[in-house]
Amino acid sequence: MNPFVIILVRPRDPNNIGACARAMANFGFNELRIVDPYNPVWQEAVSAVGAQDILKNARLFSTLAEALEDTECSLATTALRKRVIEQEILFLPDMGSFLQKAPGRRTAIVFGNEKSGLSGQDIARCNAVLNIPTTSRQPSINLAQAVLLVCYETAKSMGLKPLRAAKQTVYPSDAQREVVVRELDSLFLSAGLKEDWPASTRKNLIRSVLSRQNLDRSALFLIKSLAEKLRQHGK
Repeated sequence: MNPFVIILVRPRDPNNIGACARAMANFGFNELRIVDPYNPVWQEAVSAVGAQDILKNARLFSTLAEALEDTECSLATTALRKRVIEQEILFLPDMGSFLQKAPGRRTAIVFGNEKSGLSGQDIARCNAVLNIPTTSRQPSINLAQAVLLVCYETAKSMGLKPLRAAKQTVYPSDAQREVVVRELDSLFLSAGLKEDWPASTRKNLIRSVLSRQNLDRSALFLIKSLAEKLRQHGK
């Protein structure tokens, strides 16, 4: 079971809440808590594509203190700016090392509303502060985007696996590369290109060019086939 709880404090826009639920679903988070939301209520959100169950099971609280009662650690997300922070400040890229300190503990990640973020009192109520590094020109992030980034980085630190593995690149052996070098050298000669060079110099040039391209085996043998066709066509 995912030990993380996402808490939205006084959110204003139902569709933002729905987008937060969708972001949670993307990365395996399922427990959403709403503190003192503005009307209309969050269940009217239409943006929770594939995450309606998260909205349906979201719990409503009057205060942040009530929403935090059963958690063991809480992180207040904020853009910092001119705030005076007394707690530990954690930057999002360091989430992995933070979680390693006490793996599996029930942790709340707390987000403020779209207009003003978390209040100083809300931040002080949490154990630590979580910041998403941004440029100074635009330090704040849309609520749903912030939830998406935090859920992704947290899931990644917990060993998030892709739905499918990336295609494995197969690189040629030296012997296979030399087959292509010889074929290209033959093409040079049949085309009358650099024929006044020593064979070793031509081949070293070809090796250098191929090495810089970092070609996989299939691409390299495509070049070999093309060189063969060009050479045969030129005869």
